[in-house]
Amino acid sequence: MKNNQLLIAAGAGLASGVLALGLAEVVAGLVSPSAAPIIALGDVVVDNVPAWLKTFAVSTFGTHDKVALLTVAYLIAAALSALAGVLALKGRLGTWLVLALGALAALAAATRPEASALSALPSLIGAAAGMFVLDRLIRTNRSRPPDDRRAVLGLGVVLGVGIATGGIGNWLGARLRGATASREAIKLPVPADPAPALPSGVEVGVDGMEPFLTPNADFYRIDTALSVPLLKAEDWELRIHGLVDSEVTLTWAQLVAGDLIERDLTLMCVSNEVGGDLTGNARWIGLPVAPLLERAGVRPAADMVLSTSSDGWTASTPLETLTDGRDAILAIGMNGEPLPLEHGFPVRMIVPGLYGYVSATKWVVDLEVTRFDAVEAYWTPRGWSERGPVKTGSRIDVPSNGTTVDAGKVAVAGIAWAQHRGITAVEVRVNEGAWQPATLAAEDSVDTWRQWYFAWEASSGEHRLQVRATDGDGMTQTGDEAPPAPDGATGWHEINVSVR
Repeated sequence: MKNNQLLIAAGAGLASGVLALGLAEVVAGLVSPSAAPIIALGDVVVDNVPAWLKTFAVSTFGTHDKVALLTVAYLIAAALSALAGVLALKGRLGTWLVLALGALAALAAATRPEASALSALPSLIGAAAGMFVLDRLIRTNRSRPPDDRRAVLGLGVVLGVGIATGGIGNWLGARLRGATASREAIKLPVPADPAPALPSGVEVGVDGMEPFLTPNADFYRIDTALSVPLLKAEDWELRIHGLVDSEVTLTWAQLVAGDLIERDLTLMCVSNEVGGDLTGNARWIGLPVAPLLERAGVRPAADMVLSTSSDGWTASTPLETLTDGRDAILAIGMNGEPLPLEHGFPVRMIVPGLYGYVSATKWVVDLEVTRFDAVEAYWTPRGWSERGPVKTGSRIDVPSNGTTVDAGKVAVAGIAWAQHRGITAVEVRVNEGAWQPATLAAEDSVDTWRQWYFAWEASSGEHRLQVRATDGDGMTQTGDEAPPAPDGATGWHEINVSVR
């Protein structure tokens, strides 16, 4: 068998695979975007990944972890498609490989929490089309010389059609779900309890510092959704049930008609490494959760609320953090706009003082009042703590690690956080010398981060700078180093600076 024949067969497999995935995307656009084969299989991988691998992915790729996973998935799909083409040249095994992959993806889609009776359809139709096209390409190319340019041109046409079809499928899915149009039609109501104006001096005014309020486009995103759930606000409902006296169903119209509040709140991912950037501060509008629970009548035995996303993801929130007076809300607005689709539109939960994995459920549709000893949330059986209070922390943003600066006065600045406790002091030390107090920016609230500034008289040479914070409970940030799993990283952030 000539090498050209093998290359053309591999190309036939790749082209038919792309066409199969493209057609599956179109069908998924009609059924559900999450039913697309790559998304369905990727979700299975995400759901079963061990804690250490999840931490590695986030620490390595940060907010691009999903792009990295999908890129790897498409590369694997391309390799398997090419292999199917080579096997098809030798017999029927190649087309059966396509069928097996389609069946596996169909099973993954059908067993997702949000699956419907039609969820397996995209993968099955795509696999059937892939088998047919691969068989036709192999038959046709067998009858032509191995260097026939028409064979290559035919493969290119099939490949182009597949890519175009996939694009149409993505567009169709977003169009039919109507989430973008629903969001664009929303005008946020004026909150009954607006946030006060930011105090003068919440920013230290040092070049290189990020703004006190993080723009929506720059706000970190860490979740398990490979395909963003596309919900329409007008169709949204929240069910509150479980250990309650009476179930409560809240519609979008009822939510926006309620006594909304506006608050500045800092969120943080539990996967944030020491000195990491998986944290953001925004002005949110939402409805307090506590009155809804009071309306439902929480029974004395309850100690946890299990919140569920529309895609089946769950978080375990300690009941006391929803009823102790803090601003735990069902958020609908972010920095003056309706929630972006990727940040939970139309509604997400926010609970100050807790890491997002136990509180910040996006696309939230269900609150079950229950007990920690009765049910586990998504990340608990995967090795993470069932409760996730944010640990006191700080980081140096300016200068950046490895920077070279001129001798003399150097501005050292950063942020510190201890949501729902507040920051009362930040200290910096150079080359493991004495801790020196930094100047704190004005405090917005105990639920937001706080900027700080330190004027360093830098001398020539190599220097190591470290920072630590003290919270409103009088607890100073520990220097003991610990990884993010199972309940948040600890340690002092440090940078190395060269002074000339």
